[in-house]
Amino acid sequence: MATRSQTAAVLLAGALALAACGSGGSQAPAAQSGGKTLVIDTSFDLKTADPGRTYEPTGLIVGKATYETLLTFDGGDVTKPVPALAESYELSEDGKVVTLKLKQGATFADGAPVTADDVVFSLTRVRDMKGTPSFLLDGVEIAKTDDSTITLTSEKANAALPYILPNPALGILNSKVVKAQGGTADAQDKAEQYLNGNSAGSGPYQIESFNVSSQVVLKANPKYYGAKPAYDKVVIRNVEAATQKLNVQRGDSQIALNLSGDQVTNMPATLQVKKTASANVIFLLANQDPAISKTTTNAKFVEAVRKGVDYAGLLELAGEGSTRAPGVIPSQLLGALPADRAPARDVEGAKKALAESGLSNPSVKLEFPSELTVNGLSFQPLAERIQANLKEVGITVDLQPAPVTVALDNYRNGKEEMGLWYWGPDYPDPNDYLAFLPGQTVGARAGWKTGSAKDIEEAGEKAAKAIGDEARTAAYHEVQEKLNASGPFVPLIQPGQNIVTAASVTGVEYHPVWTVDLADLGAK
Repeated sequence: MATRSQTAAVLLAGALALAACGSGGSQAPAAQSGGKTLVIDTSFDLKTADPGRTYEPTGLIVGKATYETLLTFDGGDVTKPVPALAESYELSEDGKVVTLKLKQGATFADGAPVTADDVVFSLTRVRDMKGTPSFLLDGVEIAKTDDSTITLTSEKANAALPYILPNPALGILNSKVVKAQGGTADAQDKAEQYLNGNSAGSGPYQIESFNVSSQVVLKANPKYYGAKPAYDKVVIRNVEAATQKLNVQRGDSQIALNLSGDQVTNMPATLQVKKTASANVIFLLANQDPAISKTTTNAKFVEAVRKGVDYAGLLELAGEGSTRAPGVIPSQLLGALPADRAPARDVEGAKKALAESGLSNPSVKLEFPSELTVNGLSFQPLAERIQANLKEVGITVDLQPAPVTVALDNYRNGKEEMGLWYWGPDYPDPNDYLAFLPGQTVGARAGWKTGSAKDIEEAGEKAAKAIGDEARTAAYHEVQEKLNASGPFVPLIQPGQNIVTAASVTGVEYHPVWTVDLADLGAK
């Protein structure tokens, strides 16, 4: 879990870029040419265009457009992987082997066919280069069975693998081109600089220009073997949220990706606003290490917190598109608890639990990153609302905002008495949420050691081994119900994801991994 921990840290720290980014050089005019141009404003979280190294939100938008993966998802539905470069896949009965048959006729941007050798090179490169996304293929052996068959073999049952393969970080590269540019399938790889200016994929778009701080310009791939994309050019600009709103209202852009619930209210009727819950889950943690707190280790205290929070009030703060989080798994994913399982506020029940705790007028410190925003929502007003909620119950909450570097360090090292954080999926599979169990990534951050809750840990082991949608759904429901009953986490809300577009743009669907699929966007 070490790599996962580092990745989660990168994602959390990276989220700050969404809040702190200024418009910088983002107002450079979009390059115009013949044909249709789409201008998208977003707050950049971008480091590279090399799919084997990218794991930031903006990079995944670019990667999805320029590289194809073996499997993908249909629109915003992440409950079932569907074929892409692979025409079919099969998971073995023991869950350890995924067998994929390659589609015939797929070609790279230079017209070369996509081969099984390209697949083996590309996936091995991600795994062995040890970049940010390498954990996606930890413990997975990649082999070519014949010219059209690939097998991926895991050490343990890995029913999540088909849900991991659509990630743009696992995009398939033209191995001959990449090797000629210093590419290798290990840590000695030197192809990143080339891939930051050139596309070596089979996607519907190619990179025309790439700047991590200002804008990325994509052009339609003339040799794309599939359906031609609606736009000849896509310009993705780095713009702060307030300017995004102005630009899309006056027609300087056609899409704004980072507007909060408040910012999308009273939009002109000429614009389309797609409001949906994001896949981010904001939660409270109560540290279970007695060396950190004698208060938060008290199970009745945690019960009082869980019953004392005014969830409906938090939704009011979060605004349009937000929803309650019945468990740690977000609503879009297989295994999410139904909405009606979400607990409601029970002030009297909270006071009763606090009385049963034996604690008299407890006071706790609540830490959170002061400048972090998630989907346009700041943590400060959430923390203040929770403070007021728990005061009504008899719990004094001392707010401890800190710069993200400080807060993140305390969070990662399990030093927070109580913490307010969020978790976004590394990949859209419930397996990723076993991180909340004792001794695992998030569990350890709550001081919850392996062996602390045998029944929950056994339920987690059962879920990890489950095969088939029905069995997996039931198993992950059980895990979350046990976590909600006696775990140290209080899932709060999924903030809204608001996408504003011009009336001319069609086909917009929010996706938890790549936000929007540029190839799905139409023009009218």
